[in-house]
Amino acid sequence: SSGRLRDQFDVLPPGDIRNCLVALADTEPLMSDLFQFRFSDESELKGHSFGNLFITALTKVTGDFDKAIKASSQVLAIRGKVIPATYKKVTLVAQHKDDSETVGEANIPKKRSPINRVYLKPDGCSPSQEALDAIRDADAIVFGPGSLYTSVIPNLLIKEIPDAIRKSKAIKIYVCNVMTQAGETDGYTAYDHVNAIISHTKPNLIDYCIINTTKIPEEFLLKYRQENAYPVVADTQKLKELGVEIIEGNVVSAVNYVRHNSDKLAKLIINLIHASMVYK
Repeated sequence: SSGRLRDQFDVLPPGDIRNCLVALADTEPLMSDLFQFRFSDESELKGHSFGNLFITALTKVTGDFDKAIKASSQVLAIRGKVIPATYKKVTLVAQHKDDSETVGEANIPKKRSPINRVYLKPDGCSPSQEALDAIRDADAIVFGPGSLYTSVIPNLLIKEIPDAIRKSKAIKIYVCNVMTQAGETDGYTAYDHVNAIISHTKPNLIDYCIINTTKIPEEFLLKYRQENAYPVVADTQKLKELGVEIIEGNVVSAVNYVRHNSDKLAKLIINLIHASMVYK
């Protein structure tokens, strides 16, 4: 949906922004559901989410992607701010271990070939000043959870962002995914996730890594195996070699899907922030 809208209407891809807006929404659940609603019939709208269409329309009406985000933020009464890392139009490219390349975020997981690295075209795009300011003023910078190569790492490929993160006095926390993702992180351990981030940026970018160590019920594992997804192994000893402090615990919920438990995760992160402030 995001890629199609970008190509058809010459706008920035709204998908990740939409997800962030919905995650921070403090409004009726119906509004969040509406933004996440995806058309599934055989019409020309098939595959599009309402939220993506809404943000695209607002961009055209206001003439500015930033204004569209701010207007959408008001509609959803979000707590906090959603700030793009860049306002430049870039394309994500994956270089695979067989030396082939895949162009476009949506196409990368379909390749099913191990990823060596990802990069942006054109290279060297400038960050938004709002993003740099937010990084500078933050008490904590949290990476993830999310698709490693198509969601987390791309933001760190933007010029000046990694250096701004390293210079920030905030504690840096990576929330490791609970399950591997087919086409992106097949067979990846927690170490592999963190090492991929570091290899795309610079050492010492992450202070803490939060890893789930709770056993996932077998009935959920069976469901995920059908999608070639498996629990991320917590190889803590190797992680320590990267200079990252490990935070282990039960941070998941298993209802229909295996997901991070937002309350447990928030409590853990807040405790880390408070502890870091005490020792500053």
